[in-house]
Amino acid sequence: MLGVSRRPFMIGIAGGSSSGKTTVTERLVSMTGADHLSLIELDSYYLDLGDTPIEDRRRVNYDHPDAFDWALLNDHLAALANGASVPVPVYDYTEHNRSDRVRMVEPARIVVVDGILVLWDRALRERFDLKIFVDTAADIRLIRRLRRDVAERGRTADFVIEQYLETVRPAHERFIEPSKRHADVIIPEGGLNRPALEVLLARVRELAVAGD
Repeated sequence: MLGVSRRPFMIGIAGGSSSGKTTVTERLVSMTGADHLSLIELDSYYLDLGDTPIEDRRRVNYDHPDAFDWALLNDHLAALANGASVPVPVYDYTEHNRSDRVRMVEPARIVVVDGILVLWDRALRERFDLKIFVDTAADIRLIRRLRRDVAERGRTADFVIEQYLETVRPAHERFIEPSKRHADVIIPEGGLNRPALEVLLARVRELAVAGD
């Protein structure tokens, strides 16, 4: 990926778990090309819990702001803004912890930060040139999360439902939903809302890609 000579255009994409944030991000990548866009996922910045027994790690509220290493994420975005590469942690969902691997992310013209709480942290929020909130109904998000976590993350259906009721839904109502007020653009139904997505993509092209 080519280095950049000017500050990147930074986009924050927030929304509830399984709201469709990834679909929006994938459309941005397909529009701009991977050489023009670097992706940072908030999940990569869960705190390192390697010294905590796995049974205790399973009970952590991973939808609470305290679960994330905000300082490291902000340091990495500052480095990308200055044209440096960053070693982003790789999260292991089956172990509920960071793995021992990292993913090198190179600077690019556009930097997208995707995650449930990216509009919650003020220091992070102030870095974004464009703040997006993907707004999807709770029942749709739960169904998507259930399918994803069972198929891709080694969870049982009972575990997913229990986690949703005990931590995911309360955290959404307390932290994620209120962060919507900071968004510049709200996209109902995420990637399924084609008209809204096309307007967004056109605006991003105008602001971030034209002139490269």
